[in-house]
Amino acid sequence: MLSDFWPHGRVSECYDVLRSDGTSERAIFIIDRSGVIQFIDVHDIDQQPSNAELREVLRRIDPEAADKALEEEETDLPLPHGGIVMYCTPWCGDCKQAREWLAAHNLDYTEVNIAQNRKAAAQVRTWANDTETTPTFDIDGTIVVDFQPEKLSELLL
Repeated sequence: MLSDFWPHGRVSECYDVLRSDGTSERAIFIIDRSGVIQFIDVHDIDQQPSNAELREVLRRIDPEAADKALEEEETDLPLPHGGIVMYCTPWCGDCKQAREWLAAHNLDYTEVNIAQNRKAAAQVRTWANDTETTPTFDIDGTIVVDFQPEKLSELLL
């Protein structure tokens, strides 16, 4: 997995997905262990790829690794319920803003890292149209996909 953009952008440039403004297109290249490109998906930066399609390509390329990932997924911790549950990732900018917003309003919440808990990631995909959109909130059963301060204010303040 690689995120590559200006001022470096060398890999994005090599794959012809570096934009003139220094950002890259949302581009996914799946390369097998032999270095052969098996899948290319380039689309608008604001659109998220279909995780189901990516998983299928990965299963086709490396079934053994896919089986291992499914085994690990089955051992995830149970998902929390009740109150404010924020499904997020450590590197997400919107998750950081959401943490700051919740702290500024003195709201207690439970944080679930979907990068570590694949059951949580699967749950987020069911709520977010097959994307792992973070943050996603479960507020006593009401789901809010993405950081929407206005919606959170309506529900919590």
